[in-house]
Amino acid sequence: MSDNSVSILDGSTFLVSSPNGDIEAGPDQPHGLFFKDMRHLSKWKLTIGGIPLDVLSTDSLEYYYAQHFCVPPTGTIYKNPTLSIVRRRFVGNGFVEDLSVLNHGTEPEEVELRLEVESDFCDLFEVKDSLKKKGKYYQQIRDKRLVLGYKRDDFVRETQISSSVPPTEMDMSSVVFRQKIAPKTTWSIKLSVTPVTGDTIHKPKFATAEGAAMRRNLTEWVQGAPTVTCHPEAVRLYMRSLVDVAALRFRPDNEHSLPAAGLPWFMALFGRDSLLTSYQMLPFGSELAATALRALADTQGKKEVDLTEEEPGRILHELRFGELTHFKERPQSPYYGASDTTPLFLVLLDEYERWTGDVKLVRALEPNARAALNWIDKFGDRDGDGYIEYERKTELGLDNQCWKDSWNSILYHDGKLSTTPRATCEIQGFAYDAKVRTARLARTIWKDEALAVKLEKEAAELKQRFNKDFWVPDRKFFAVALDGSKKKVDSLCSNIGQLLWSGIVDDDKATALRDHLMSPKMFSGWGIRTMAEGEGGYNPIEYHNGTVWPHDCSFIAAGLARYGFRKEASQIIAGIFEAGLFFRYRLPEVFAGYERSKTRFPVQYPTASSPQAWAAGTPMLGFRVLLGLEPKGEVLTAAPDPVLPNWLGTLTIEGIPGRWGRANITAKGDDKNMLSVKQMYETILSVRSTLGEEDLAA
Repeated sequence: MSDNSVSILDGSTFLVSSPNGDIEAGPDQPHGLFFKDMRHLSKWKLTIGGIPLDVLSTDSLEYYYAQHFCVPPTGTIYKNPTLSIVRRRFVGNGFVEDLSVLNHGTEPEEVELRLEVESDFCDLFEVKDSLKKKGKYYQQIRDKRLVLGYKRDDFVRETQISSSVPPTEMDMSSVVFRQKIAPKTTWSIKLSVTPVTGDTIHKPKFATAEGAAMRRNLTEWVQGAPTVTCHPEAVRLYMRSLVDVAALRFRPDNEHSLPAAGLPWFMALFGRDSLLTSYQMLPFGSELAATALRALADTQGKKEVDLTEEEPGRILHELRFGELTHFKERPQSPYYGASDTTPLFLVLLDEYERWTGDVKLVRALEPNARAALNWIDKFGDRDGDGYIEYERKTELGLDNQCWKDSWNSILYHDGKLSTTPRATCEIQGFAYDAKVRTARLARTIWKDEALAVKLEKEAAELKQRFNKDFWVPDRKFFAVALDGSKKKVDSLCSNIGQLLWSGIVDDDKATALRDHLMSPKMFSGWGIRTMAEGEGGYNPIEYHNGTVWPHDCSFIAAGLARYGFRKEASQIIAGIFEAGLFFRYRLPEVFAGYERSKTRFPVQYPTASSPQAWAAGTPMLGFRVLLGLEPKGEVLTAAPDPVLPNWLGTLTIEGIPGRWGRANITAKGDDKNMLSVKQMYETILSVRSTLGEEDLAA
């Protein structure tokens, strides 16, 4: 999202405006009020006396609330305005705007406020792809409300606009209020925007008792989270991330919450994003994991459907509710075209039990886990070679069904596009990890020793076979994939780091992977590039072929720590944390892969989601990796030899929840060398000609 916008959100409802609070959305701009994957407001422009407002300041500290302090321009620097306008708005279902006009002068003011409104009712995919509408619009004045509507066959959506004070005038595209405001007084009005889907009217939460509940919930979320104590800049990053994860929560059962993927394009249930974010968050709260597991089990595939790529046992990729899915012009109803979500479901199920001891949920989801195992072996492995491959069944589906799901992300070393079906390396690692972990559940909870032995044997065979078939001996790393002819796709990519996280890498190959990951070709100084500099497809601003993804770096760091490379893991986490300072403590989905010593600051990626769930979860997994937190039965353990960034000081996390109750963990740092905020920025901005030992975290 652009810095020149203000975003507030609540689950899958979000509002993006200009700094003065106006909305004037272009056809391909994600500005406006969105509700259930459809834009319900594309224009919301306030003028006073026909003049647009200038903004003085904005505040959006609470994720669902924003304030815009504005004035009418006077046209000259020699005259100050006598009026100011404050726009306070709360989002939740629709939104409520409390509008106040303050007369600071000594004379009465005759004020005319005009609010111009429109709704293009664009499906989010129509915004993203600049598609034309197929239905018909209508406008009505109904029960003193302005109603903007859209109808296409049985698909009906409306936006209802009402006010606490009757308008002086109202037509089909605007409402006007005229008021005489006495000196030194304030005139206020409340505007409500209510979305309607079919026959269901969704009252804005802050027009009901739900508004107070939202504030209580955010307070409880923050107060219930562990307390992190270390360098204040890292604490700010943690707090921003904690609130962002809270903002992205939505409740599929109206009680428990799980994370949507990210603003603006991915405010929906995404299997991969929900699973990985929930994994990152486990040391800081397990509710997200429990709800994600239940929701994904409830929507698990049951039959074969080409349009949606549903298969028995498969965990969904994405669920949408907009117009295009309603008319089956997009497959996300739900869409199952992801081949890593099913093994990751099993990984999270085991990790959740390790942290919480929630045997009841593991038993309840045993049939779903068995169905997932069956999908891995029967449907995931398309040709019986022991690897999970993917190839889309519909032209509407995704070319790539791994986390790097852009069409051109799996390239040979020379930059040419690989052929399908593709078996990407990290998915095999997830499948290995899933079988090892599910074997533990089968033995200790389901009491099925035969299944446990079978899974352990299959995992061991997969590991042995993988380390032979995917290894590129002359370059000493694993191929990013096997192509449709079982040829190695030999570009050097960050996927090898997630292999370390899964544990599928033979010990004698781990050092070579470490050396690649930490080389200047891959480590930009801020994080690990998705593709190494020098590869044929490398581009520091290509979505998956040279950018840096914070969540990817967090799992790579976890993988390095797993194989004993704690110093290098700390170096990556330090780089990502330091990058976060330049993004106002909010890590974006992705940023450019330029070398740190050349740019001195991380460069924004133009269409990155922000906030984004697994980016917000990155500091949480980062803290876990730095401390080496691991559940061991009823005890939470920590690394005996933690390696902390030298500016972080002593790191303490108090109140870590789990089956042990609440635990406190401290790793002693060099508090004498803790940098002040000013010193830290000066250090970050310093130019280096080389990376590695001279980097902050070395």
